[in-house]
Amino acid sequence: MTTPSPASPPAPTVLVTGATRGIGAAIATALEARGARVVRHGSRVGPGVIGADLADPQAPQALWRDALGAAGGTIDVLVNNAGLFAANPLDASDIAWLDAFEDTVRINLTAAAQLSRFAVRHWQERGFAGRCVHVASRAGYRGDSPAHWHYAAAKGGMIAMHKTIARGYAAQGILSFAITPGFTDTAMAGNYLASRGGAGLLADIPLGRVATPDEIATIATFCALDAPPSMTGTTIDANGASYVR
Repeated sequence: MTTPSPASPPAPTVLVTGATRGIGAAIATALEARGARVVRHGSRVGPGVIGADLADPQAPQALWRDALGAAGGTIDVLVNNAGLFAANPLDASDIAWLDAFEDTVRINLTAAAQLSRFAVRHWQERGFAGRCVHVASRAGYRGDSPAHWHYAAAKGGMIAMHKTIARGYAAQGILSFAITPGFTDTAMAGNYLASRGGAGLLADIPLGRVATPDEIATIATFCALDAPPSMTGTTIDANGASYVR
């Protein structure tokens, strides 16, 4: 008599924000290669992409609802990757500076907080474990350029939020991980590197190069699928030793 083999656990479902380019696209691809079912978000609707402009305060709720629908009612992992990185000169007009500050904080932090709240409540209501993975930045620790107060502040807030989630819900099996990349070879970082002197900035990176999206995706996939529960609350640096803690 043949003993039936145990059924494989269902593939985890992962919502990845900002998944249409750069780091987010690399994360989504890496997760799919591991067998995860990925729900992709982008700022605009596209093939296989749920569109939501996270500058709109109502967009995260609509995104979560639509993602749950696409996932069949269950999301196991949330990857908060969507971000905005745009200069905000100190000498801009008062209203322009404030608008840029608030847009950046909303997209980089507030929308991530809203989605994390929906995720935590989803896992609590269903009584099963879940994971948040937050793509923050080394700027959250070391600051950024004088034109990027808003970006550094948002990423610092994301790191603090991540730690709070980890401490608050670990006993319920809800885990939180954060990644703090330095410069990464994306269009967003490339524009910044060019604006600050290009290759000259590499002198500040002992590794001698910026990270690749695939490197960050490897770390994110580990956090989403493999990291042991005791690692909850961990923040993983990926900056070529340009900032060490």
